[in-house]
Amino acid sequence: MGAYGRSDGAASGPETGGGPAARGDGTGGNRSDGARGDDDHADESPPEEAHARKTVTDAPDPDPGPAVPAPARSRRRRVLRLCAVLLALLLLPLLTAETALRINYTGDPAAGTRTRHRDALWLGHAWVDGRKTDRDVRALVRRLRGTGIRDLYVHSGPLEHDGTLPASVHPKARWFTAAVRRELPGVRVQAWLGDVLATESPDGLRLERAATRTAILASTRAVLAAGFQGAHFDLEPLHSGDENYLALLDDLRELTHSRGAVLSVAAHQIDPLPAFHSLAGATTGHPKWWSQAYFGQVARRVDQIAVMSYDTMQPLQSLYGGYVAQQTSLALEVTPKSTDLLMGLPFYHENNVGHWAHAETVPAAVRGVRLGLSRTDAGRARFGVALYVDFAATEADWRAYRDDWTTPPAAS
Repeated sequence: MGAYGRSDGAASGPETGGGPAARGDGTGGNRSDGARGDDDHADESPPEEAHARKTVTDAPDPDPGPAVPAPARSRRRRVLRLCAVLLALLLLPLLTAETALRINYTGDPAAGTRTRHRDALWLGHAWVDGRKTDRDVRALVRRLRGTGIRDLYVHSGPLEHDGTLPASVHPKARWFTAAVRRELPGVRVQAWLGDVLATESPDGLRLERAATRTAILASTRAVLAAGFQGAHFDLEPLHSGDENYLALLDDLRELTHSRGAVLSVAAHQIDPLPAFHSLAGATTGHPKWWSQAYFGQVARRVDQIAVMSYDTMQPLQSLYGGYVAQQTSLALEVTPKSTDLLMGLPFYHENNVGHWAHAETVPAAVRGVRLGLSRTDAGRARFGVALYVDFAATEADWRAYRDDWTTPPAAS
């Protein structure tokens, strides 16, 4: 466009004489019949020169190319309109769902929707492998004093892919359980056991094998004999509807209850939309969520169920808090009154596609938990939060937990 514009601008110069366009016929002003000396006619040009000036001045832009036939342009417009409609159809459910989450984060939690002193804390492996000392135990005691934490899930595995558990992975288990029993009476220590399941890759633990489930039972007996007061299982990725997992929980419940111990599990999130896990499985191969019905089946088989209500992919605090409120309500609707329901709080600060630290914060999670509890079952006694995880927590995380969940509001 710029080159064409400069050419047009240069063509106006010949009217003052001497420019290249004035010599468009190649003769310029030196005509063979002699120049006219009369000043009255000095600016007059012969017809050929005037024609050359007009030709250059009025020349159209270079040929833009062959014109697109009308039927082709019409087809292109139809394709573009169709793409726009399809994009809108894809984005509309997402925008609707996100708007609903934002609305779900509004309002005020009901009075009294705070700790029931049934909270839990996931602890790292350092507490049972020899890295921690009595000094660390005393610091933990100070940290937990005045909170609602009653259970500690201490990483004591992982299980081998065949379900076995070498005692060498938790050599200081008996020391730690004895120290907590002495320093924090009333706080239970559960062995946190887990492994990667072979549900989405060739490698991993296979629950469909009876020998594997039998080995897990033997591993559970071993940790209870080591002084743990319960077993906490985190097996992932566990697909919704897995009957082998339910069969394992039936056997584990019988075993733990015969020893006076607690059975607890870390649970996947519940479908935010009906059958969402099926859609995710079909499109990504990773059905991250459980159906609400399957969540209820799991909850009826355990003493405690802790929802891993983080890694939600939500980009804003308000959307994350609304999501947690929704998850709290969905879980409350199907968890028996006899089972402790705990909602997970993100005490870590990674940034990846599934977890944005600026969005998934403790204040947003606690507010979401309280809103969901307020709307669904504000007076529920067997309810709490579970803090993940001790070694990644900041002082701000602990302060938010205390201020927003454990501390009653000051009297006005």
